[in-house]
Amino acid sequence: MGHMFEGLESALALYDDLTLKVSDPKVIEDQNAWREYTKKLSAMQETVDAYREYREVDRQIKDNKELLDAGGLDQEMVDLVEADMAELSAREESLTRRLRVLLLPKDPNDDKNVLLEIRGGTGGDEAALFAADLMKMYNRYAENQGWNIEIMNSNITDIGGVKEAILLVEGRGAYSRLKYESGVHRVQRVPETESSGRIHTSAATVAVLPEAEEVDIDINPDDIRVDLFCSSGPGGQSVNTTKSAVRLTHIPSGLVVSCQDEKSQIKNKDKAMKVLRSRLLEIATEQQQGQQAMARRGMVGSGDRSERIRTYNFPQGRVTDHRIGLTSYKLEYVLQGELGEFIDALISADQSEKMKESLV
Repeated sequence: MGHMFEGLESALALYDDLTLKVSDPKVIEDQNAWREYTKKLSAMQETVDAYREYREVDRQIKDNKELLDAGGLDQEMVDLVEADMAELSAREESLTRRLRVLLLPKDPNDDKNVLLEIRGGTGGDEAALFAADLMKMYNRYAENQGWNIEIMNSNITDIGGVKEAILLVEGRGAYSRLKYESGVHRVQRVPETESSGRIHTSAATVAVLPEAEEVDIDINPDDIRVDLFCSSGPGGQSVNTTKSAVRLTHIPSGLVVSCQDEKSQIKNKDKAMKVLRSRLLEIATEQQQGQQAMARRGMVGSGDRSERIRTYNFPQGRVTDHRIGLTSYKLEYVLQGELGEFIDALISADQSEKMKESLV
């Protein structure tokens, strides 16, 4: 506890110093410095506000103790002060828990936009149709959060399934909430194409990557091979017959990214570069973090795309997240984008694991 409050006092002093700096005319003239300071202030705001409230509650508790220790109060006043003390103590305990969470190490990618990759897995047409359901689910969840969604690339089957779709999700905290969705999503239901009414099990994979900026990943243009081809897939006359689709091959890593959703070759190349940059960032991050980071997140999943994380059981109207043992019987609402119950529980589980480690 002592170390925690020492750190909070230092944070408060830094916050006050930064507040003065952003008002300094010399700093305001230097827009890069001003942006850096205001960004730090914004990141510290919640923690500083909580600590200031904690200090005020602690001061009131001490004042009440002095009143009681001094004596001379009638019984009615003693009862009032003790009742106030009980409320203040409960508030102090709640603020202490909150501060512990706020002081946990932050994922540097939490405020980044997201590249959400959805692919039909085992199960043929049924898997592709389920992947389309997941795509709609994430679209609706993102819309409910006020985030912007852009299709970077998609491969749609003749019956409306999704072989592959890559979405760019832009919005505050997008990665911090969607990062727990990486893994295998399993579905159990009677396929629309099944005449015998038997329940089938199929799956789709989801990968959540933080969008990489140019400053995050420096790509040598000489390392990229660009191939142009005609768009393909359902769409009749809307399918492009010119070579506007783009395939990028990153020669050192062997990564290949295609984009054909736009009619413009330039736009397709730009989108493909965004996807490639984010995939390279993911590889670099995994190499830096190593197995220790994977082990820490074992409770809520490592983000490994081969790991089964959730089952959607249509006959029972049930959704189960296997990482935290949470089951909901609101499958219809979940598929409509009501993912908050699961994501909030996954965040809480991750925070609990981090808190346990911080106390070891």
